[in-house]
Amino acid sequence: MDNPEATRILNSMNTDCDILIAGGGLNGPALALGLAQAGFSVVMVDARPARARAESNFDGRGYALALASKRLLDAIGVWATVKQDAQAMLDIKVSDGRVGEGPAPFFLHFDHAELEEGPMGYMLEDRFLYRAFLDAVSAEPNIRSISEQSVIHQTTTPCGVEVTLSSGARMTAKLLVGSDGRKSGVAERAGIKRTGWGYGQTALVCAIQHERPHNGVAHQLFMPPGPLAILPLSGNRSSIVWSETDANAKAIHALGDEDYLTVLRPRFGDFLGEISLAGARFTYPLGLSVADRFIADRVALVGDAAHGLHPIAGQGLNAGLRDVAALVQVLSEAHKRGEDISTSLVLERYEQWRQFDTSALVAATDLTNKLFSNDNPLLRAGRDLGMGLVNRMPGLRRNFIREAAGLTGDLPDLMR
Repeated sequence: MDNPEATRILNSMNTDCDILIAGGGLNGPALALGLAQAGFSVVMVDARPARARAESNFDGRGYALALASKRLLDAIGVWATVKQDAQAMLDIKVSDGRVGEGPAPFFLHFDHAELEEGPMGYMLEDRFLYRAFLDAVSAEPNIRSISEQSVIHQTTTPCGVEVTLSSGARMTAKLLVGSDGRKSGVAERAGIKRTGWGYGQTALVCAIQHERPHNGVAHQLFMPPGPLAILPLSGNRSSIVWSETDANAKAIHALGDEDYLTVLRPRFGDFLGEISLAGARFTYPLGLSVADRFIADRVALVGDAAHGLHPIAGQGLNAGLRDVAALVQVLSEAHKRGEDISTSLVLERYEQWRQFDTSALVAATDLTNKLFSNDNPLLRAGRDLGMGLVNRMPGLRRNFIREAAGLTGDLPDLMR
């Protein structure tokens, strides 16, 4: 049980902030805003230049935001800024296929009309979301943002944590949150080990312009080397997340733009007419990396620092935002009760809340990728039949739709 006297002393200590967040991608700013609006003082440290990702010519990468994630952005005051650039995902179509053959006859079709709450989610480009976060963080008096520096050392004390930045500056906080990616330095310094493996796949990512409207339909096409996601952006554009074997992806990425499109076209198909590139091209290796614990002494992890997933279901950012909403709620409730927010008693509530949901998501994405990223005829027949059966069962299909919208499980208040 917490020691009331120790808690009183901690609350009266002069620290630089209540919570220091290492990492300023997307989960970091979302967490900073949620905590600041709950009354905490926050410092966010990001190794990158603040405005680089928000430039108008930086595009191609986007996120599939589940409806629950959209609610979080609304709650922390960001959605109003980005909604004009967001594209509603009205339908999701999942199918099996091979290069040049088109989709198999059995597929899953998730229609937003079966969901009372509206669209299942929204597609939003990184540049718009990141810029909105930067503007909101800059306008929040409870947040101090430090860019082009990183946390290089951390020491826990009986009453908090002291960190050293790459500039040599030292700062103190009651709690340190690692939002610094799969290779989290915060987690490593806290002695948190990781479990994971590579998939032998690399994602090729770009934005595509096409002749015909996508009508808000997202496609997930399972090809033998890996899944191809075609995700609707605003206008006649779609974001592509195209998984290939590492060797194939390296060769394809090295091609010029026209040759790149020549390889993509028989995979993409012609259902949206002629296609062309609408921005830069990117790649990133695919693998699984999950922290064995989400907390340590005076430390908590969120986002990829806690769980780096395969993008097969587009749940990476959504899972991170669930971490954010859960941690904000746990810390806020503890603070209202007069507890020391950084004790294990408090942080274990966050870990217990998020670990079960994360374990289920890890298992689902890992199994789905292994089941569908192959050309075994028996597995193909079985999975196509299975998808067809799910599509014909309204109750089960509706459960899948609600899962895709992020509306299942024990939702934090910011996502309700």
